[in-house]
Amino acid sequence: MLPDSIRASVESQLNTTIKSVQRCSGGDINQAVRLQTAGADYFVKWHTKSPPGMFPLEAKGLRLLADSTDLKIPAVIAASDDPAYLVLEWLEEGRKLPSTDVALGEGLASLHLNHAAKHGLDHDNYIALLYQPNTQTESWAEFYGERRIRVQMNIARQNSSLSSGLEKNLETLIERLPDLVPDVEASLMHGDLWRGNVMVLEGGHPAIIDPAVYYGHREVELAMTEVFGGFSREFYDAYSGVYPVDKGYNQRRSLYQLYPMMTHMNLFGGGYTSRVQSIVRQYI
Repeated sequence: MLPDSIRASVESQLNTTIKSVQRCSGGDINQAVRLQTAGADYFVKWHTKSPPGMFPLEAKGLRLLADSTDLKIPAVIAASDDPAYLVLEWLEEGRKLPSTDVALGEGLASLHLNHAAKHGLDHDNYIALLYQPNTQTESWAEFYGERRIRVQMNIARQNSSLSSGLEKNLETLIERLPDLVPDVEASLMHGDLWRGNVMVLEGGHPAIIDPAVYYGHREVELAMTEVFGGFSREFYDAYSGVYPVDKGYNQRRSLYQLYPMMTHMNLFGGGYTSRVQSIVRQYI
């Protein structure tokens, strides 16, 4: 269940002996277990073919979020690149309460109120298994076009899944971005906030996990929450009560859903390509 190399490394790093191992969900990409030791329980996830630095970079993102929000972020216990794994504190799941969505909305808004002078981050990271470059820019249109859309376009080309027609339309869209998106303050974002990356803990308190952090236009985060649904009206109302949303968001929602749709196209293929094509046609 848990590879011997990871077991030995975890015991060495934590200076403990593992008493039991129980399989649990690791999301769409990773394998995961609950480890029980004499002192505490831990969540461990790994991937046998993870790209270089994936888990140490996720650990950096978790620590950045923990320093920037009152929302619960799992504490990083250990991170390794060889063998590749991440050890986090074990979070006990609880029952959702009426207060849960309000706390999540207010907490996300407070996270987005952390601003930076430039869009991006001082290091690159990953969204799932896909490389996510974060080289900083002053222009949001440049960042979204070059660091997000073009990067995913290049991955699709390398995978031979990018038609010439879609590539041409994406190039046109990138050229049009300065007219389509505003010049905004860069907000700190979770980066991959869908319902599967939100936990409800004991007492109904929300926690967010599995980030792909960077500073950018916060509407990208809100648009991501609407891709697969699962977020209530109370969540959005609570968010807007702390950090009101610009009226132009409704016109940009699909444009900002393009990035997660392109990552899903490159990770899973299938019907995501047609969704990407549909979004691009709306804006060219």
